[in-house]
Amino acid sequence: MPTVVLVHGLYHRPEHFEAVAQRLRSSGAGAVAPELHRGSLAADTEAVQAVVDSLDEPPLLLGHSYGGSVITGVRGARHLVYLAAFALDAGESAAALGGASARLRDAIRPEPDGSTSLRPDRAADVLYHDCPQPLTARAVGLLRPQAPGCGRGVPAHHSWKDTPSTYVVCGQDRAIDPALQRTMASRCTEVREWETGHSPFVGQPELLVEFLRERLVPGYRP
Repeated sequence: MPTVVLVHGLYHRPEHFEAVAQRLRSSGAGAVAPELHRGSLAADTEAVQAVVDSLDEPPLLLGHSYGGSVITGVRGARHLVYLAAFALDAGESAAALGGASARLRDAIRPEPDGSTSLRPDRAADVLYHDCPQPLTARAVGLLRPQAPGCGRGVPAHHSWKDTPSTYVVCGQDRAIDPALQRTMASRCTEVREWETGHSPFVGQPELLVEFLRERLVPGYRP
């Protein structure tokens, strides 16, 4: 099967996708999760573009949250999946569309070096409230500080305009308003809605893997 490129959001790491990546590889698919935190949306997009360009065939690109801003600017995918993510149009940025919810903004704390981080207890409630506690604790422990400005980045290209795409609305999301997600989802080829919180790749990795397999293999049924 083709490769899936898993693009994480702000404060996150590739390791947050570990359960999904392992399951994909076990089923015969490739799975790559690039490290972002390159300092700007343009730099993050360039890093993911380099991964896509290195593959033998077009991959499926999944962007979660801010990762949607990144995959919007990447060319050469066979399919785009926006998971509670920013599917931006011309001139838009995640921040300009409303960005983080009030609950997520309340979880952010400034650091002395100008970066920001998430307060662990509030991050657990906003990002992983529907995940089992041991998985939540691991996910919170992986969170890292974030340089400022990425959410204000504007993509130079809008791949959803010329590439098949699916938007997954997370209906119980506390980080990005589901109503905003539905507005952005209307730009995509297909829309799904799950009654999950912001991070189903942590709490329900098999749900996400089965969904991705459907898009990797024509006629696939679990």
